[in-house]
Amino acid sequence: MQGNDFKLITDGIKKVIDAEQGFLSALPVDVITLRRNSQNRSIKQILGHLVDSASNNHQRMVRLQYCKDLLFFPDYRQDNDLWIALQDYQNADWENLIQLWKFFNLHIIQVINSVDLSKLDSYWCDFEGTKVTLKEMIDGYLDHLHLHIREIKELAL
Repeated sequence: MQGNDFKLITDGIKKVIDAEQGFLSALPVDVITLRRNSQNRSIKQILGHLVDSASNNHQRMVRLQYCKDLLFFPDYRQDNDLWIALQDYQNADWENLIQLWKFFNLHIIQVINSVDLSKLDSYWCDFEGTKVTLKEMIDGYLDHLHLHIREIKELAL
């Protein structure tokens, strides 16, 4: 019953993966490397950012279920561009990056489906001191994924 509480979110993540994997794979090299958004990120870098998002949210979702004290987890939002640069997503193999994004998100579905519902009020503080609960984090994950997939599609046209 645990995962049913977030079924719309996990089903939504799976739908994005199923719908977009082929689209992403079909994009030409010049489109994924040259077209830039308002933050000067290429499509490859935006997808890399989504990998970073999955990675950071995975850590938070797991740790918030067992940490007894307030969790002070590094917030990477102010360092997004640094994360993108240090991992050199611009020069990453595109198919490998797509697969990493896909499988990390499939694992996020597993984590969400297994979450301890008694821990949903556990929270961490971001770099601005804002408290973010496990429930809020899970609830917001799909919206963030949709935001950047829309951005990629706009750049691809």
